[in-house]
Amino acid sequence: MGALSEPGAGRRIRVLLADDEAMIRAGVGAILASGGDFEIVAEAADGREAVRLAQAHRPDVALLDIRMPRLDGLAAAEEITATVPGTAVAMLTTFSEDAYVARALGGGATGFLLKSGDPHELMAGVRAVADGAAFLSPKVARHVIDGLGGGRLTREAAARQRVEALTPREREVLGLVGAGLSNPEIADRLHLVEGTVKAYVSAVLERLEVKNRVQAAIVAYEAGLLT
Repeated sequence: MGALSEPGAGRRIRVLLADDEAMIRAGVGAILASGGDFEIVAEAADGREAVRLAQAHRPDVALLDIRMPRLDGLAAAEEITATVPGTAVAMLTTFSEDAYVARALGGGATGFLLKSGDPHELMAGVRAVADGAAFLSPKVARHVIDGLGGGRLTREAAARQRVEALTPREREVLGLVGAGLSNPEIADRLHLVEGTVKAYVSAVLERLEVKNRVQAAIVAYEAGLLT
């Protein structure tokens, strides 16, 4: 199951939801409940509580607000990634918080979702990171890339040059990674076995010299592989 899976198909995705605003937790929880394949196993109002609950419940996905008391979402993401390796981390963001994305990437987060985004996009993003894929909201991606610093045309040219070093199949895989597809979905799309896709993804990350799928997705955006 992944970003394109039908709601309710297969296993239920266990989610930890952390935000210091009860209304946000209620809203996000209601959206996920409507998907039919999510289970909110715990809620936290601060980052320290989020880490404790992640360690206790070991959810599939920890969905974290960036700004929280006691321990912010970025620090919580780093701690959860280090101590609960089976839990994927996705950040709830706003346009005003794109400066934090670089740190979140380094801390192991693989999803970036807008609080005010489309409900279907939120569900797709949680499904994607639960399957080990990356998910960067397209609106977040464009905003983040525009604010990365340096000339946009220079970055795009550099990204295209990096992508040219890939084989045609690797570029195809990179585009699908950037679109938020999981390995099983990529395998189905390209008519490959999943083990082959894993090898392609590993090769792409190594050749692009990036740490994770979200960083690869940003390269895909900048190189024009996604529309």
